[in-house]
Amino acid sequence: MTEATTTARSATSGVGTKTVAVIGATGAVGAEMLRCLEDSSYPTGTLKAFASERSAGKRFKFRGQDVEMQVLTDDAFKGVDVALFASETDISKKYVPIAAAAGAVAIDNSSAFRMDPTVPLVVPEVNGDLIKPSQKIYANPNCVAAIMVMALWPLHQAGKLKRVIASTYQSASGAGRPAMDELEEATRAYLKGEAYQHKVLPHPYAFNLFSHNTSIGDDGYNGEETKVVAELRKIMGLPELRVGVTCVRVPVLRAHSMSITAEFADKVSVDAARALLSKAPGVKVVDDRARNHFPMPVESSGQYDVLVGRVREDISDPTGHTLALFMSGDQLLKGAALNAVQIAERVL
Repeated sequence: MTEATTTARSATSGVGTKTVAVIGATGAVGAEMLRCLEDSSYPTGTLKAFASERSAGKRFKFRGQDVEMQVLTDDAFKGVDVALFASETDISKKYVPIAAAAGAVAIDNSSAFRMDPTVPLVVPEVNGDLIKPSQKIYANPNCVAAIMVMALWPLHQAGKLKRVIASTYQSASGAGRPAMDELEEATRAYLKGEAYQHKVLPHPYAFNLFSHNTSIGDDGYNGEETKVVAELRKIMGLPELRVGVTCVRVPVLRAHSMSITAEFADKVSVDAARALLSKAPGVKVVDDRARNHFPMPVESSGQYDVLVGRVREDISDPTGHTLALFMSGDQLLKGAALNAVQIAERVL
C-alpha cells in the first residue's frame, strides 16, 4: 500500500483549505476521482465539479457538502489550487493550459501532455521526485503503463531492467462507462439467446476478446501498444528500454491484467523478487502456488493496491536473468483516478 494511500485512509478529518476542480466528474474515471479525493489526505475545502451540459445542475454530496455540477468555462479555474482532468484529449488540450495560467496545478488523465518533454509523466511510487512547487502541469500515465511499472520499478532497482515482453488483458473500463454498459448488456443478451448489436466497441464483446480497439500503425502495433512502449520508457527514465507488448480487450468490467517477461542485466532470483515486491509501496503479492491462487481482476477490482504473482524464472533464458510474472490492477484506480489524486497529495 502506498504512503499516500495509508495517509488518505486515516486523515480525512480536519478543516480543508484548498479548492479542487474535477473536470469530467460524471465519467467512469471522474466518478472514481471524486471517491479517491473524498478518501484522500488532500485538504479539500471547496470542490468544483464540471461535466457536460446535460449533467449541469445535478447535485451530489462530498464530505457532507452539497455540490452542484457545472459547465466548464474559461474562467472556471479562478481560485482553484488543483484541477484534476478526467476529460477527453481535446478538452484537456484546451483547458489544462488555462487552468495552469490561472494558478492551479493541473493533473491530466488524457494523453494530451504525456509525451511533452516539459510535462512530467508521474507515478508517485516511481518518479515522485519530479513533483516540484514550480511545476504546474502533470500527466497521468496510460493505465497499462501506470500499473505495470508498479512491479517493474522495484525489480529494476535490483537488477537493471533490459527488456520487457508483455501481453495485456484489458477491461471495458478503459474505454469508459459506455463500454462497461455494452459489456453488461451484451452479456445479458447472449445468455438469453438474444441478438445484440454492438455500438461502442468494434466487435462483439460478450464471451469474446479482441485486439485493443485503437488504430493499427504502419508497424503493425496498435495505438495502445505504442503508448505503453513510450510511456514505460519515460516514467522509468529508460529511453533505450526494449519493450514488446500485445494489448487485448477482454470481457472484464474494470481491472487490467498483464503477463510480463522481464530481462535484467543482473540476476534477480525468484525469492529476491518476491521479497522486493512484498516491500514495494502500492503492491500486494498474491503468489500461492499450493492453492493455484494468483492475481485476478475479480480481486483487484476496487483495490488501491496492484496485485502481483506467478513470479517464476523464465526457463527459455538459460542465463537465469529473466523473470516471468502476472499482475492485475484496477484500471479506474491506480490506472487513472487514484494515481492522479496521489500526485495531488504529493504537490502539498
